[in-house]
Amino acid sequence: MAGGKAEKPRGKQENNNASIIKARLNEELERLRARLGLNHELGVVWIPNSGNALSGEVKGNTIYIYEAEVDKALQSLRHELIDYLITSRIVKPLVDLMNLLIKSRESEIYEEKERLVKMLSRLLV
Repeated sequence: MAGGKAEKPRGKQENNNASIIKARLNEELERLRARLGLNHELGVVWIPNSGNALSGEVKGNTIYIYEAEVDKALQSLRHELIDYLITSRIVKPLVDLMNLLIKSRESEIYEEKERLVKMLSRLLV
């Protein structure tokens, strides 16, 4: 009892609120899946006050939400789902394509570099 006030014990009410927020996040994910026609195996995990500077992130097939307030948590869920869709359907295929292009030209580029090194080395003799 510091400062004359007793801390409120954490109990059923806090656990009930946590259950409600978890349920809201799962319901919202299902609603978004239906609206967007998604069959992804994405799940959502709520970890409020985790000390993480992020509002949320996607790791593997899980969307992690770190916001403690329900409205912010729901907004973060929407943001992370949209980011996941853009990354998985647009960014990742482009990165994969660029990597294939680089790989396909790798030996050709190396041979050209070696040819230039030999040519320039002769100039220094």
